[in-house]
Amino acid sequence: MVERLRAALSKRDRKTMEDENFSRAAVLVPVFKKDEKCHILLIKRTEEVQHHKGEVSFPGGAYEEEDGDLLTTALRECEEEIGLKPDDVSVLGALDDVKTLSSRYIITPFVALVPYPYEFKANVREVARVFAVPLSEFLDERNFKGDRWVCDGEEIWGATAMILKQLLELLR
Repeated sequence: MVERLRAALSKRDRKTMEDENFSRAAVLVPVFKKDEKCHILLIKRTEEVQHHKGEVSFPGGAYEEEDGDLLTTALRECEEEIGLKPDDVSVLGALDDVKTLSSRYIITPFVALVPYPYEFKANVREVARVFAVPLSEFLDERNFKGDRWVCDGEEIWGATAMILKQLLELLR
């Protein structure tokens, strides 16, 4: 599955967006294998963060000038939020940019293979929960409700759902 995903990401023309009225951000879509099954790592944000309070998302955040590029942003934010070291990440490729109208960000998602098991260290100011969902749950139509998934007791919607949908379309 991982090699299939790497191949699919490398063969496609990624859609990018530019809009001077939106800020740039990047997220990491962490994938790992456990018991021969692929899992997707997600976080639930605290109520203390500036944007997307209490929502399920991928680890990531706003681009900072010193990052230099969006992949560095995703890796930096991932380390800050869940303690995942950049050297422990194997980037498989990038998905299409996603625009969030409420917070006015253009998000670039990077799909990456991460080790399992791994000792994640959630930043308690930003992350209420780190959890993983088997890829098979996202492929199960019973868990999809219109424009969102309900998995592991959490509702996944908005930009995170759009990113997941792109990932699943690559695998079909």
